[in-house]
Parts: sequence; structure tokens; C-alpha cells
Amino acid sequence: MILCPARLEPTFSLRPWGARSLAPLFPEKSDLAEPIGEAWMTGNESRFISGPFAGKTLGESWPAMPSEWAGTAADRSSAFPLLVKFIFAEDKLSVQVHPDDDYAAKHEHGGRGKTEMWYILQARPGAEVLAGLQPGVTRESFRHAIESGTAENCLAHVPLRAGDAVFVPAGTAHTIGAGLKLCEIQEQSDTTYRVYDYNRRDAQGRSRELHIEKALEVMRFGPQRGGKLQPARIERNGVTKTIFIACRHFETEKWEFGDAARGNTSPEHFELLITLEGSGEFRSSGGPGAAYAPAQVWMLPAALGAYELAARSRTSILRTYVPRDLAEVSRYFSGAGIPEADAARLIYQ
Repeated sequence: MILCPARLEPTFSLRPWGARSLAPLFPEKSDLAEPIGEAWMTGNESRFISGPFAGKTLGESWPAMPSEWAGTAADRSSAFPLLVKFIFAEDKLSVQVHPDDDYAAKHEHGGRGKTEMWYILQARPGAEVLAGLQPGVTRESFRHAIESGTAENCLAHVPLRAGDAVFVPAGTAHTIGAGLKLCEIQEQSDTTYRVYDYNRRDAQGRSRELHIEKALEVMRFGPQRGGKLQPARIERNGVTKTIFIACRHFETEKWEFGDAARGNTSPEHFELLITLEGSGEFRSSGGPGAAYAPAQVWMLPAALGAYELAARSRTSILRTYVPRDLAEVSRYFSGAGIPEADAARLIYQ
């Protein structure tokens, strides 16, 4: 089995709140006739354009992917576990909430829930997201706010700038505001319960479906657990690592470097590297080097072992994976020199 970094091709989704230019991430998509809101980088229809699965979609490849690629701890009986998106919000998204895995399995035909995080790439002055409920909001007061069109007033405002990150565990009411470009890392799920969509209508005059009763069933009232993250930073060998969050669905961090960065995969799980800026080359013992550039997602096979990113220009990437368990994450944080108090803040139980 060939072991090498493999790149996935994005698929693009029209959204009423999207942008008509996706530059600079996708400069070829400018002056668009219709607004694009999302670039799905690891959706089921995303196609490998390099590596041994080239020409096949991720949805086709994952069920039969050998453990050398997927990892010895991988569950291939369900969909690929991680969905990476770039989101281009020129207008507000709907006020919404996502269920957890247990609720989705029971009420969405065996589906998967959705815990997610957002890394902010660009933010216009004053841009914000709404994430989590204000203190004192109850099920009854939130229902009344939906009926009166004031649901936004129940949510916490989170001002943002480039480089910030927000964690949105399942059950957290939220919306992404206008003027933001971000990278979203989430469970592979599109199960969304909308409660308010600003009375928007499509070209045929139809409004999007709302899911108020389900939303109220899954929404977390009382103390909130999501919101803007307080990451930990490590500088070693010319690489700055910013650790954002770890939960049972994903661990995510940012690497910034001007020369080279080195990693080592675990035989238990694959890794995804999301290139944000810079260019260079992947190097490993698995085959010839592969050139990377911005706005790409690369899958690194679990058995790849040691690898290097040799930069031609200043590079910034996000690295994410599905940990076997949170004990693995704790050991990794400890070995990286993250203080115990910081590690406790970064691990979502």
C-alpha cells in the first residue's frame, strides 16, 4: 500500500448568505453569478486528486480504506468522521442548533450529531458570531423570542478578528455573522435545526424550513460550554503551535513556520492538514514530495510515520485528527510541555 499525503478536491455550495468572490483562497472563483457560502473540503463527494485513491470520492474510498490509511482505531462502518469547510459569510446565517450523536442516532435515522469549531481567517471590522445563550434564557423565553423575531437577543455576542477560534459543542445555539471567512472543523454531519432565518426567501419565494420543536429539545439551557477559545502556544525549533481544543470528535491546532515543520503520524488515526497560507513541499519516506499551496486539505495516512513540511514561503496550517480517546490527548499535551492547568482548559470532556 502506497503511503503518502493525498489531496482532496473541494465541492462548492450555493447559499443565500454567501459571497460572490472567494478570493484570495480560491481566486478563480470571483465575480460569481450566484453567492457561494461553503467549500466542502472533506465531504463525501470530495474527490482525491493525488495518492492511491486518486479519482475516487472520499465517500467511496473510506469504507474500504485499509488501516494503514484510516488507522487501527478508525470506524469505517459509518461516514468519514471529519468535515472540513471554508465558509464565506457576507450575510448572517440562520439562528440554529445541532443535536448530539445520541439524539441524531435516535431521531435522524441513525445519523450523526454535530460538534464544531471555527477558525477565523478574515473578519471585517465589527464582525462577530453569536454563540451560546445569554444568562437567564429559558426554554419558554427562547420560544417567545422565536415567535417575536428576537431570537438573536437571547444569544451571546462574540466579537472576532483573524486568528481567533470558537468552539460550538452540540446543543449550543449559534449563528455566524456577516463579514467573516472561516475554516470550520466538525463532525461529518449536516443535521441542522434552524429556529430563525430572518424571513429570507429563495428565488422562487420560498422560505427555508424551520425546526423549532427539535431545536428546543436539543438546545442547552443553563450554563453554556462553548464560545471563544483561549488557546495555548508552544514555540519549538522555529515552529509556533497554537493548540485550540480537544474533544472526542477532534483535536485541532495551528502550525506557523518559515523554514520546516516536522510531525509523526499515529498508527491509530489519520491526520488532516489544512493549508491556510504559504507554499512548500511535503516530504516523507512514502514517496516523492508533493507541493502544497493555500486552501488545500491533505490526508496523511496513519502509518505514514515521520513527515516534514519544507516551506518556500511563510506557512500556516491547521492540523486536526480524531483522537482514540482523551487520554491520548493528555499524553500529547504533557509531552509538548503544556502546563496541566492549560491542558484542562483545552480538553472538552
